[in-house]
Amino acid sequence: MKDLFKDCSMSAIVAGCIATLISYAGPLVIIFHAAEAATLSHGLLSSWVWAVSMGSAVLGGVLSLRYRVPVVIAWSIPGSALLVTALPQLGIEQAVGAYLVANLFLLLIGISGAFDRIIAHLPGSIAAGMQAGILFSFGTEVFRALPTQPVLVLAMFVAYLLMRRVQPRYAVAAVLCVGAAVTVASGAFRSEALVLQLATPQWITPQFSLPAVFSLALPMALVVLTGQFMPGMAVLRTAGYSTPASPLISASALGGALLAPFGCHGLNLAAVTASLCTGHEAHEDPRRRYVAAVCGSVLYLLLGIAGATLMSLFAAFPAALIAALAGLALYGAISEALARSLAEPVERDAGLFTFLVTASGVSFLGLSAAFWGLLFGLLAHALLRWRRPQVLGALRRNP
Repeated sequence: MKDLFKDCSMSAIVAGCIATLISYAGPLVIIFHAAEAATLSHGLLSSWVWAVSMGSAVLGGVLSLRYRVPVVIAWSIPGSALLVTALPQLGIEQAVGAYLVANLFLLLIGISGAFDRIIAHLPGSIAAGMQAGILFSFGTEVFRALPTQPVLVLAMFVAYLLMRRVQPRYAVAAVLCVGAAVTVASGAFRSEALVLQLATPQWITPQFSLPAVFSLALPMALVVLTGQFMPGMAVLRTAGYSTPASPLISASALGGALLAPFGCHGLNLAAVTASLCTGHEAHEDPRRRYVAAVCGSVLYLLLGIAGATLMSLFAAFPAALIAALAGLALYGAISEALARSLAEPVERDAGLFTFLVTASGVSFLGLSAAFWGLLFGLLAHALLRWRRPQVLGALRRNP
């Protein structure tokens, strides 16, 4: 604990808190859609939010302190999307049974070490291209928000550029402060939307069925591995961390299984928000960036307990502020990932194809764009490496 306080910095605290806020600002909306489609009660929805928040808080904090690496845990975004259609058909009890089966499958993957062997052979350009592709849409959201709130977005953009010039580590903090100040000054902050209410966990008795296993459990495990753990590990590898994937997958599976009866549909490595905690914005020294993930976990804990208060906080701020904050906060990570994806001449094409396919957002056969980006990148890498040795030598000499 002494090392934690010694390594603590304002930039890490801000990066971790913003990462957590972004997690709630976007992915949580998918949970609301799924709950609304299944006509879940407010109590069950509150328990669901509490469960994913507590799991993300405890796992993220413990793993980050254990490995001294910014391990950001969040709930499954592709898993949430699957529930929008699956939950109304199966019901919450069968869905919880499917959550347990999916976590058992992930636990076996984690214990076996198979995922580590895959990650160890993943070229760096492809991992970086995947990260850049995942973050690309968040970067463009800054300018998509411009027509709705031009003064707010421009003020945040200028603040970001000015701080990048004088104090890069505090650029994101400055953007947040300027955005909040402009929102309050313009009267766009809706204080009447704020409420104080705690979350209450509710037990859901699981039911097991073959239709739930095949229609939800197995697809959920597959999309979590390809759409969350794969890019999540790519983010860590791109930032220079060699933490093994097996204990992270195993811990996430155990945590998800314990919280499944309270509504948690899955916990996994974060990719988008993790980029905030693994980059230079968190701290110049990579050994002290774990503090960002720990601080983000503390905020997960507080906001999860707060329940409805959390929802009202996001409702009080304009959506343009959240979109601009997310995009500007991730620009450094996007820039670094793009540079690394194109740095090696012999891997440049593979990195570029990985980035383009991932950034396209294409979803096919129930698999996410991150999976297809990885597949096309590996295919390009394999085909291009089959060139004659003298051709590769010429590429290295004349990139």
